[in-house]
Amino acid sequence: MGKKKKKQQATNNERVIAENRKARHEYSVLDSLECGIVLVGSEVKSLRNGTATIGDAFGKLKNGEVYLINCDIPEYVEANRFNHKPKRDRKLLMHRSEIQRFAMRAMEKGLTLVPLRMYFKDGKAKVLLGLCKGKQEFDKRAANKKAESQKALRLSMMHRQQR
Repeated sequence: MGKKKKKQQATNNERVIAENRKARHEYSVLDSLECGIVLVGSEVKSLRNGTATIGDAFGKLKNGEVYLINCDIPEYVEANRFNHKPKRDRKLLMHRSEIQRFAMRAMEKGLTLVPLRMYFKDGKAKVLLGLCKGKQEFDKRAANKKAESQKALRLSMMHRQQR
């Protein structure tokens, strides 16, 4: 029984590198999928330092494979001439069935593949890719109004409990 607990704790071992907070505001996330990412050594070293930007990144289907475009992983200072290009296209590791189900749906219906989070899981770099639909301005206002009302309700409940 003790071994199973240790194994469960090890599989939940995630260290977040970058998070795209703007994505939840700009898009409504319909579905999400965890993907591996193909990296070179200096990119992994740079990610271990926690330096990556996925705010402007998106997923794109090229030649039947999904690539992460515009993801900025800065150069690793100590890699000298073996360094990588910071904004190169990086291949995402997905099964063929996942590409059919997930990426093709994005191309057909005009949806976007947006990276929501980049993290290390069990020592491997992963990207949480979301199938998203862009929000209109009135959708954003409605979401803000709903969040403010829930915050006010929470505060009033806290004040009531303190009495």
